[in-house]
Amino acid sequence: MRADRLVSLVLLLRRHGRLSAAALARELEVSTRTVLRDIEALSAAGVPVYAERGRHGGFALLPGFRTELTGLNHDEALALLIAGSRRGAQAFGLGSALASAMLKVVDALPETHRDTAADAAQRLLIDPDIDLLSRREPTEEVLDAVVSEVRRAVFDGHKLRIHYAAFGQTPKWRTIDPIGLVTVRGQGYLLATRSGEDRTYRLSRISAAEELDEPAQRPDQVDLDRAWQERSTRFRAGGDQVAVLLRLNPARRQDLLDTALSVHAEETDPDGWIRLQVTFQDARHAEWALWHLATNAEALTPEWLRTTLHTRAKTLTTHYDPPP
Repeated sequence: MRADRLVSLVLLLRRHGRLSAAALARELEVSTRTVLRDIEALSAAGVPVYAERGRHGGFALLPGFRTELTGLNHDEALALLIAGSRRGAQAFGLGSALASAMLKVVDALPETHRDTAADAAQRLLIDPDIDLLSRREPTEEVLDAVVSEVRRAVFDGHKLRIHYAAFGQTPKWRTIDPIGLVTVRGQGYLLATRSGEDRTYRLSRISAAEELDEPAQRPDQVDLDRAWQERSTRFRAGGDQVAVLLRLNPARRQDLLDTALSVHAEETDPDGWIRLQVTFQDARHAEWALWHLATNAEALTPEWLRTTLHTRAKTLTTHYDPPP
């Protein structure tokens, strides 16, 4: 994570006093160009890094640089460093602020805590970008200007005007009452009401936002965790749900359970495969789930799903036919 690297860069400068870009690049195992970008990021965050030119020059911190923060022990500092590797701050446009805060936390620690906490943080990795199969965690791009405006409206308790593109629809302006922000697996959501009705908006689908002066119509207190659970339940219960009867290799049972909305019946066939009656959110969800199970599953009903999967497989086979 870049925030962790910025912390390491500051610690290196504190320990050694002055280091060249090449030396920092070797220590951090990155390119000198990356080091220069990180130096610029530190300066933008208010860290007094300066360059000394000449044969023995390099980068250094202004003498006496230290933030003011007391009372943190080793485990508390480690918890903050680990929290800094989470993606919520990035989803809500607070990545640079998080990096700056982490630097202040580390710098404010006593010398003994500073080194041990930073070393311990290097041995814990939370939510890397890829898993063991090199599959990347899906991330969404959110405009900084948009998320900053949304965040202000949420905290100030003002109405918000957003230019939003619902799935499959033309973008249009809406005026809403923002309630809170939620991040799930790297994706940010805005919980709000519109004309008194609950609404949930994906931040990545907001192309412009404007905080209004008018106070938002919302309760003074909110339980975001409960509100999210209720909206999630309504979402799963809505839409054009599809019931599918299928046969499944038991080795992939958990994969199916992780994506299906519900399982209504399950029994074992003589060949060891399991027969299940499951429900998916809609036709696209059903097709996606069965396609990813490949030859480990067979849809028995509905017939249109079998036809869709057959057509898709036939198209793929034709695409990879050897040349004549």
